[in-house]
Amino acid sequence: MYVGFIGLGVMGQPMALNLARAGTPLVVFNRTPARCEPLRTAGAEVAASPAEVFDRAGTVILMLADETAVDAVLGRATPDFAGRVAGHTVVHMGTTSAQYSAGLRDAVRAAGGNYVEAPVSGSRVPAEQGQLVAMLAGDDDAVAAVRPLLAPVCRETFGCGPVPGALLMKFSVNLFLITMVTGLAEAFHFADRHGLDQRLLGDVLDAGPMASAVSRVKGPKLLTRDFTVQAAAEDVLKNNRLIAEAARNADLASPLLDVCHTLYGETVAQGHGMQDMVAVLHALETRTAGVRLPGSPDDPGGR
Repeated sequence: MYVGFIGLGVMGQPMALNLARAGTPLVVFNRTPARCEPLRTAGAEVAASPAEVFDRAGTVILMLADETAVDAVLGRATPDFAGRVAGHTVVHMGTTSAQYSAGLRDAVRAAGGNYVEAPVSGSRVPAEQGQLVAMLAGDDDAVAAVRPLLAPVCRETFGCGPVPGALLMKFSVNLFLITMVTGLAEAFHFADRHGLDQRLLGDVLDAGPMASAVSRVKGPKLLTRDFTVQAAAEDVLKNNRLIAEAARNADLASPLLDVCHTLYGETVAQGHGMQDMVAVLHALETRTAGVRLPGSPDDPGGR
């Protein structure tokens, strides 16, 4: 039986390509048909609608932008929903709120389907290389069945218990990622404004204990002001918002995250939302220039 894959964006397309190239019998759909053509070339079947994907595949992977897109693909809140998911395993690999995912699990189960939460850690390049890290949550049998399917996509998978444990784990990981990349951008900005050799800064960081796969990718981008997207600033802002909401729901403090939330909001407001997350550098430079954005901490009207 085919495996379905719906959502061929920046992350979804390379993930689906890795599945197809590994010989997975794949049927795909994307709202923008042109995104399907590389999959067709790689041997996947292209469906005309999400309903066709569910008609042909027993397990359907969703890599979609947001909750609205997931609901639309599943026909949620319509008579089509139960017939679409009954007898299927729905694998939710996108990033939504934990509360939404738990509600979707309940709805899929009630309709006679299985549900696995499988968000990933990594951006476009690891997706292309099949080097993502997946966090899995759901019933043990469903997770065990999905895990080998993800081998061409992910170098490691981790069980995170019941839903929404995988999304909450991803939020924890992304909290560190967001604050780390923001700190790296601020370090390069600091060095630049002090007239230091930023290439030397990169070399020192690379030789020291703080070097990481992230710093070795994002440092050169900051050095050359290469804002080509790997993880878009607007997606980082969305993730930041979801993590902040989860923090508020748990009555816990997240001061570093909150500062980053403001900075990424400023980055997107300046028109850099479709650039890589290192474009947060623009927000830092704007603040240094003394420009006060509405609602920012240094705007007297926003206090």
